[in-house]
Amino acid sequence: MNLKRHQLIHSGVRPYSCDLCGKSFTRAESLKTHQFLHSRFKPYSCELCGKSFTRAGHLKTHQLIHSGIKLYTCDLCGKSFTLAVGLQRHRLIHSRFKPYSCDECGKYFTRGGDLKRHQLIHSGVRPYSCDLCEKSFTQAGSLKTHQLIHSGFKPYSCELCGKSFTRAGGLKKHQLIHSGVKPYSCDECGKYFTRGGDLKRHQLIHSGVRPYSCDLCEKSFTQAGSLKTHQLIHSGFKPYSCELCGKSFTRAGGLKKHQLIHSGVKPYSCDECGKSFTRGGDLKRHQLIHSGVRPYSCDLCEKSFTQAGSLKTHQLIHSGFKPYSCELCGKSFTQAGDLRKTPTHPQWS
Repeated sequence: MNLKRHQLIHSGVRPYSCDLCGKSFTRAESLKTHQFLHSRFKPYSCELCGKSFTRAGHLKTHQLIHSGIKLYTCDLCGKSFTLAVGLQRHRLIHSRFKPYSCDECGKYFTRGGDLKRHQLIHSGVRPYSCDLCEKSFTQAGSLKTHQLIHSGFKPYSCELCGKSFTRAGGLKKHQLIHSGVKPYSCDECGKYFTRGGDLKRHQLIHSGVRPYSCDLCEKSFTQAGSLKTHQLIHSGFKPYSCELCGKSFTRAGGLKKHQLIHSGVKPYSCDECGKSFTRGGDLKRHQLIHSGVRPYSCDLCEKSFTQAGSLKTHQLIHSGFKPYSCELCGKSFTQAGDLRKTPTHPQWS
């Protein structure tokens, strides 16, 4: 009897079909098991994590994850897997064989499943939504990963600097920073990057394309994330505060840079005059003074500056706009610094 059932596989005859999706099977038992998928009945649950499955075999396979046993290892890169099928799929990456292509954008994939997930991007369908922030995703896995952000749970930590991440992939990308390896270089300016994605984002600067614009001030950006960060300025929301002086910032990065001021550490020194700085960016801006290069010029009086910010401040003089006023005498200034350093009253003497 087993032989007869087996021979149906070779014959191609699949007499048992699913009424809901049309998938067909050689055996009635296989059809019954398949129908559990549509019923969403999952009688087999994992005692360790509570995940449930339609079949006992799937549960057994899942339990290997908790055991930590990975018997199948890639000869080329050493990566190991719990299942033989996982290794087989992984090997396709090394072969660079990508038989599945997207009709919409031409991107190629090693697996059909990856192509299907990719196609959801073009369809605009995002069926998985976060209950806390309403952000939506094309895949259930992406939603689960996103929800870790709200939980604050970051199980993957860097052994070198202690920075932690919600995903293992995030940690791996971060570790490249410590390695110092920057295999991606910009043809335009020669700048090197650790990741290909960072290079692509950087190249938008040279292209001049800024597709993300602010509705309130029309300032435009190369990345959607930069626009979101910018919009916090208009909201006035500054959730990151300095414990030493109380100054608050819209971004965690801004707070970290500020805290260097209190530390007194100035690791960046000018070779020309010996002046030291807390940040590398401040040193670069300072070095423009010695170079004599003043790329930012005023259209009204032709005065030039080393920084764009200095030009903007200067242009306030021509506009006559003086937003900083003295509460005691009413005198107004274009810059906050001028208000602070003008000793017009006894309390400044």
